[in-house]
Amino acid sequence: MSISEMAKTIGDSVTLKLNAKAAAIRSQGGAVIHLGGGEPKSKAPEGAVTKAQEVLKTAEIRYGPASGIPALKEAVRRYTEEFYGRKPEPSQVMVGGGAKGAVMSCLRAVLNPGEEVVFPAPYWVSYPEMVKLCNGVPVPAYPEDGTVYPKVEDIVRKLGPRTKAVIINSPNNPSGAMYSADFIGDMVRLCEDRGLYLIMDDIYHRLIFDGRTQISAYDYAEDLSDESRLVVINGVSKQYAMTGFRIGWSVASAKLTKVMTNIQSHETSGPSVLSQWAAVGALEGPQGCVEDLRSTLESNRDVVMGELKSLDGVKVERPDGTFYCFCDFSAYEKDSTKLSNFLLEKVLVVAVPGVEFGAEGYLRISFCGSVEEIKEGVARIKWALDPDSPKELMIGGEKVSRDWA
Repeated sequence: MSISEMAKTIGDSVTLKLNAKAAAIRSQGGAVIHLGGGEPKSKAPEGAVTKAQEVLKTAEIRYGPASGIPALKEAVRRYTEEFYGRKPEPSQVMVGGGAKGAVMSCLRAVLNPGEEVVFPAPYWVSYPEMVKLCNGVPVPAYPEDGTVYPKVEDIVRKLGPRTKAVIINSPNNPSGAMYSADFIGDMVRLCEDRGLYLIMDDIYHRLIFDGRTQISAYDYAEDLSDESRLVVINGVSKQYAMTGFRIGWSVASAKLTKVMTNIQSHETSGPSVLSQWAAVGALEGPQGCVEDLRSTLESNRDVVMGELKSLDGVKVERPDGTFYCFCDFSAYEKDSTKLSNFLLEKVLVVAVPGVEFGAEGYLRISFCGSVEEIKEGVARIKWALDPDSPKELMIGGEKVSRDWA
């Protein structure tokens, strides 16, 4: 079989591989605890379900405009005004197949072969592969101080003559770090000064803790003309627990949005109209579900941090938001893929290897499940790694014996 040179550079999705392994074990009766999940466990908002049912009953589910149905674009305009302090024009909004789809359309619109995209590390697993799919070059920027909070200087060191764009994901997947207003402001000004696209991946922007407030990149932008290179990405997947609906959006200049829409029209057409109407229902319906989820996640964050304290040698920054914590397990095993496979095989716990996020020796642990799952999952990890643990443990009603050192 002959495949493209570009395709040869694209790796597997480690999260999907882990999900498949876990599903296979579960199908055989294994009591798997999934601490690698990237979706909230709460149900979709009632407003989303009701709106989708209303549309479905008409049996008239047809093609929609490539940039999104007018009702959803209007809802996004109001949402942006409420949470970002700026109401874009309809021509500046494009609805995509999840936030990922919107990011992908943006990268396709701006990248020439060999141009570089810089993003702080640790980073979401898909950023490097998405850039490569557009024949670009991904350039991770590691904080020099060894934390998960980048400084502008960390980004500047990675900029070069081929740099075309910077992606900022705050709060961050996998670390849960929320970058400061000073950092966001400095990044906006840096990208404006250097003529770089700044892609703000804000998919977790309302899932933040400890009384923090959302940060709007627009507050620092001086150029909001049709030449603006600021792109803000969001969607319903995380905050409304609507991952399966696959609806996200971008807000950018009308000029860039037109190009992105042209690309999307040929690649996928517009997203499912039914899912778009469900997103309208979520955005226009009661918003208490978002606060309920945020509050639950904040409580779960406190639980997982407390449980992780029992693991000597594990280092982790306290997450400011999202539903992930990024834990340094290198005191136990420096090969994170090996450690992830070991935990799944021996104690049926799913955790995502940090190497996929640009940080070897780490595991990403999700706390979007139940408190019981979090406690049980961390307890199993401790039993597996602590050489002083008892020789046996009950997992799912079955006795497991330690057969490793």
